[in-house]
Amino acid sequence: MSTSPSVVLNDLSFEWSDGTPVLSGLNGSFARTKTGLIGANGAGKSTLLKLIAANLRPSGGSISTAGVVDYLPQDVSTGNRTIAELLKISEIRKALRAVEAGSIDPENFDQIGDSWDIESRAVAALAALGLPTELDRSAATLSGGEAMLTAICGVRLRRADIALLDEPTNNLDRLARERLYDIVRLWPGTLIVVSHDLELLDLLDQTAELRAGELTSFGGNYSAYRDWLAVQQAAAVQAVRSAEQELKRQKLERVKAEERISHSERQGRKDRENRKYVGMIVDKRRNAAEKSQGSKRSAATARVDAAQTALAATEKQVRDDDVLKLDLIDPKLASTKQVACLPSSDGRDFWIRGPQRVGLIGANGVGKSRLLEQLLPGVSVPVAYLPQRIDLEPGRSVLETVRSAAPEVRLNELLNQMARLLVRGEMVNRPVETLSGGERLRVGLAQALFATPPPGMLVLDEPTNDLDLVSIEQLVAALKAYRGALLVVSHDQHFLNKLELSDVLQLELGGVLAPVSQRDDPA
Repeated sequence: MSTSPSVVLNDLSFEWSDGTPVLSGLNGSFARTKTGLIGANGAGKSTLLKLIAANLRPSGGSISTAGVVDYLPQDVSTGNRTIAELLKISEIRKALRAVEAGSIDPENFDQIGDSWDIESRAVAALAALGLPTELDRSAATLSGGEAMLTAICGVRLRRADIALLDEPTNNLDRLARERLYDIVRLWPGTLIVVSHDLELLDLLDQTAELRAGELTSFGGNYSAYRDWLAVQQAAAVQAVRSAEQELKRQKLERVKAEERISHSERQGRKDRENRKYVGMIVDKRRNAAEKSQGSKRSAATARVDAAQTALAATEKQVRDDDVLKLDLIDPKLASTKQVACLPSSDGRDFWIRGPQRVGLIGANGVGKSRLLEQLLPGVSVPVAYLPQRIDLEPGRSVLETVRSAAPEVRLNELLNQMARLLVRGEMVNRPVETLSGGERLRVGLAQALFATPPPGMLVLDEPTNDLDLVSIEQLVAALKAYRGALLVVSHDQHFLNKLELSDVLQLELGGVLAPVSQRDDPA
């Protein structure tokens, strides 16, 4: 296999039509292998994929790709399309029908290329994934997970040299994720995946991080990258400490040098006053002293400036990813208090008691969100519910939105609390319509956690779907600080594992709830 890169970015820049910059002077490359592309929300990951796929044109610089590029966006729209159209093989099928009917039009043969067996390959690939195989069936009959897997299957069938997938596991249940993982394990050629799914990222050969306008590439999966980064950050922190000490030492040396210069200047004045030396000699000595003292001052200042420059350079190497430090009001629920009931169709209902922490899993379409809606009216304590799509009242600023839930809290106190949830600075005055998915979640959490009275129960439905990896860690910190009852619906097993849950329940078809051991790997 060639060792030359598959994608090369040369001084790449992009800005939106209103002049908002996204990427500026980006350089880097992607190898001919499977790479996970990570970065904070808003770093430009999806934009970069669209640029590589030529769906967007660079504002500056260039992109070179070694072969045909195939791109799959985050949202797969089924619309009125058939499964064949979702697979993007309809035009090839039309050309096949035309040739079978006797056409000798060269355009049909060009369209078919080497895909004479595309239909049989499509049916076999769909069947292997447990997906519907009727190519003329309406794609609207597929679940969200089935539609995504079908679209990914289409990318594989089309055999592009470079495949780009943007958050392919969003909204996939556990079984669909496992099927996707199987596809990725066997993926040939170049694959670039934007994702916050740790299991998926660990199946990839390389990791690339888009951060602060730079692309860092690492020859290992995400877990290996995190281990490497931890070592680098520890070294960077130590380098900052050393640079701080050196700056302190140089400043002290400059003070001592000034003291020596001042002493020399006083001695010179005394000599002149006492007429210890003849005038010509005094002038000569004075000129030499002034020259020497100026040189010493310049040297001392230069050493301080160099130490300050070195400190600034080392500080840039230390990441400033914020950590949530929340001090929340404890609802003080008695461990025996019946807070909420999760109904099971077999009669074995599950009661959440006191500050119990429960995870709810299950396949797409079994009714997890409906179960939450059934549960909410019967909750016996103040409850805050954050659905998959957090609706914030339009026309309000972030501060107005949060303050509406906590009108009795003093403004400064509320701002301090919001800042601990990283809702701060210019963000507090922004209209809620301008917020990203991750920002909407933080504002929704602020509304919930700082409300008066404080919620005794917090219910979240798939909270990690729109979050980057750092934001997920911040959400985990916020939920760990919460002391009320907690119910979280998620397909993200790594996320659930970090929440220190007391129970995990699986909702099965027919509305049956079954307890799951947290050491299990639920389907």
